Amino acid sequence: MTEHAPPPNPARRHHLGGTRALGFFVLSVSDTHTEDDDASGHLAQDLLTQAGHKVLHYHLVANSVADVRDTLEPWLAEIPVEIGVTVGGTGVSSRDLTVNALETMGGRKLDGFGEIYRSLSYQEVGALALISRAALYLLNGKPVFALPGSERAVRTAVEKLIVPAAIHLVEELER
Repeated sequence: MTEHAPPPNPARRHHLGGTRALGFFVLSVSDTHTEDDDASGHLAQDLLTQAGHKVLHYHLVANSVADVRDTLEPWLAEIPVEIGVTVGGTGVSSRDLTVNALETMGGRKLDGFGEIYRSLSYQEVGALALISRAALYLLNGKPVFALPGSERAVRTAVEKLIVPAAIHLVEELER
């Protein structure tokens, strides 16, 4: 019989890093939306600020490796930026280039996030979860979550994975 660890006790928030406000960025990647109608990017910002964090940067760029890299590199060099979220560009079409851009930025991929996200997504959308390349990278010593572009995907990832683990993740990287 395999034993599973119990879920974290919400009363023991220190287990997941306490109540520190983190400095986030949100970068949306889309060829079809603008910053004005970017519902998923705005949702990510809202969920992060409602959880007590600060969104220091937000921008929307086209599906382009160069645009993603050119936007992220200066943000990742800033000291107040501790963690990031990209929204969109994680599918399998030839225009989904966010993950490609992150892979070229010299960081390291942490496998657990994508697998757990796809498992949660499978419960909501079934087999379509298989085509998501949602991922977590460490770039310039900072975690960057690559999320699919739908509002459902953003809500699932931010509420169920990013917010509960972000503080602990950042504090571990600071050690």
